[in-house]
Amino acid sequence: MAHTCQNCGAVADDPGHLCNPADVHLHCEYCGAHNVSVNHVCKGKLAAMNYSCSTCGRVAEERDQLCNPTDIT
Repeated sequence: MAHTCQNCGAVADDPGHLCNPADVHLHCEYCGAHNVSVNHVCKGKLAAMNYSCSTCGRVAEERDQLCNPTDIT
């Protein structure tokens, strides 16, 4: 299922790759918060992240989870 960004109209299979996806409600597996945005970064998640995407700004533990990964130093 494709998701669409409400700001720029970009389309992606994963809503986390969009700056403002339509109608997405996520649960944070690091802090347990409900209905967080795709850009939610809590203390626990930040500590686990190794890469950030230079295209969409998303952070991830593994390189293959991002469209254009760069190392977090």
